[in-house]
Amino acid sequence: MAEIRAFRALRFTEAAGPLAEVVCPPYDIISEEQRREYLARNANNIIRLELPREGADPYAVAGEVLERMLAEGVLKQDDTPALYVYDIEFALEDGTHNVYGMVAQLHLEEFSKGIVLPHEETLSKAKQDRLNLMKATACNFSDVYGLYNDEGMNTYLAAAMQGEPLCAVTDEAGLTHRLWAITEPEVIAAIQARFADTKLYIADGHHRYETAINYRNWLRENGTPAGTDADYIMMMMVEMSHPGLVVQPTHRLLRDLSNFDPAALLESCRARFEVEEALPLSAIEERLAAAYGEGKRAFGFYTGGDTAALLTLRDLSVMDTELPALSEASRRLDVNVLHTLILEQLLGIDKANMAQQINLTYTRSFTEAIDVVANGTFQGAFLLNPTRVSEIRDVAAAGEKMPQKSTYFYPKLITGLTVNRLK
Repeated sequence: MAEIRAFRALRFTEAAGPLAEVVCPPYDIISEEQRREYLARNANNIIRLELPREGADPYAVAGEVLERMLAEGVLKQDDTPALYVYDIEFALEDGTHNVYGMVAQLHLEEFSKGIVLPHEETLSKAKQDRLNLMKATACNFSDVYGLYNDEGMNTYLAAAMQGEPLCAVTDEAGLTHRLWAITEPEVIAAIQARFADTKLYIADGHHRYETAINYRNWLRENGTPAGTDADYIMMMMVEMSHPGLVVQPTHRLLRDLSNFDPAALLESCRARFEVEEALPLSAIEERLAAAYGEGKRAFGFYTGGDTAALLTLRDLSVMDTELPALSEASRRLDVNVLHTLILEQLLGIDKANMAQQINLTYTRSFTEAIDVVANGTFQGAFLLNPTRVSEIRDVAAAGEKMPQKSTYFYPKLITGLTVNRLK
């Protein structure tokens, strides 16, 4: 079902400077201060193209900078089409891990066809920004992150990783990124054949994917025929059962709620949740992990001090009544339990409020969630368990989407190893 193909990536040359100086994290997690720091370190940093801010028309400036980089040999297109194998080595508390996948061009398909499936809602403003950049540069500077289900595919990727990588770089966070190329036509054909029976699930990059469709449609409206490079997008694809695939939780922070009464909220929660109060903060993560292992829906609730509460849903079937129009996969999601039973019904934070982040914002850091409540910046925090990869698959397969900020895949893909030029 999914059509992939090899492509000739644009990659930085030695003329750009050290690779560590010209790659960067995804644009949407970079602050303006960080953006300036990257450019101060090396004017060729990919952030100049991916997140342009200079000039009256920053997008047009990005297009001019791209052409100059190509003319000066800072960026050069590979001679041979390839499927690229991308590996990230990273450390967690339990030791060193690796996650690897394949970077290819993926044929764009509308979600309605059921070939490429989303799992989260998107914001129009972000898509317009990315569309303006694509119109000016005709490039994908960063990958969409996709998942697929075919363990046998890893055999091809592992074989490619036995050779010397095209490049390797360790970023400022200590993660090591390596890239190999599969160029043998018979191997590429075998991989393409396997993907012909495969669905892809977007893990990260929903805005980029939808923008690529909008860009393709815009080109066609302006006379570009079907069958060009603009019918494809660059995607990094990871097998769904890969042991290095990590999804981290995204915690919810409360602010500016009038008449916020934590004690009254906990009392209201008792109708549906087991409420354990005055638990040491040091015990909350362990208790959440235990609930996760037992398949329970549980949340930490912190409003300051040295202790927090643990809320554990007694009967999951209550969600069948609350969200009857949704699939079982969506009804069972931790985020939907929290949003429906507590944020919406007890705190009055509806979906529009959440989308505009009026009384709700997010962090993936447990420590940050505690700190910003302890110092009074926020009124309270709901501490969550991560969404399971299988839940992402099942919700997407049902044709549904999770609330925004339901997943955070770690580690993030670095930007600048490969660039997909669409002309």
